[in-house]
Amino acid sequence: MKERILIIEDDEAILKVLKRVLAYEGYQVDTALDGQAGLAMANNERPDLIILDWMLPDMDGLEVCRRLRLVGSIPILMLTAKDTIQDRVQGLDAGADDYVVKPFELDELLARIRALLRRALPDRAQVLSFADLNLDTSTRQANRRGRVISLTAKEYELLELFLRHPRQVLTREMIFDRVWGYDFGGESNVLDVYIRYLRQKLEEGGEQRLLHTARGVGYVLREQP
Repeated sequence: MKERILIIEDDEAILKVLKRVLAYEGYQVDTALDGQAGLAMANNERPDLIILDWMLPDMDGLEVCRRLRLVGSIPILMLTAKDTIQDRVQGLDAGADDYVVKPFELDELLARIRALLRRALPDRAQVLSFADLNLDTSTRQANRRGRVISLTAKEYELLELFLRHPRQVLTREMIFDRVWGYDFGGESNVLDVYIRYLRQKLEEGGEQRLLHTARGVGYVLREQP
């Protein structure tokens, strides 16, 4: 199961967007609208990471951060409109591990979340599985029925993306954005080439196809119909 993230944020529009994006990325998400509720949830649910707004009703994010630091070392990503150097220093001194200023880019926020989780859980290996396919995120190796499959960096990123979104059609645009970081344009066949490489490796032992083409849209990881 993917890591649990607690969002403590009183702006319901931002909260809704963050919850949807993080859930789409496969995280378990809890939410709280004020500092007191967030503290209680942090103690009860033991999240792997907390996204904490600075300006909260009843208890500001700095005080929440200080209280959290008295009882544990959960990674805290502070989210705020305060953008001066003094504000940043104050937030970090209160115990925040990272500091993101609103408005923010979702891709950057997700990257910072992944970085904080990697630092906090360096020895926590995760194995992603679908049908008879497994991917070990610590060794970056895949296997099917015990057959080890070595992957290049891009093949690994591509397969990990599909394994985090099984049975979901991923558009070409989304895949380009998540794996390459930008849009190659509609005429590029680089994605098709990498899908072909990946299929060859995954099916080398005569296994059934798992990576299927969604014509005119993209690709999907699913069992044979």
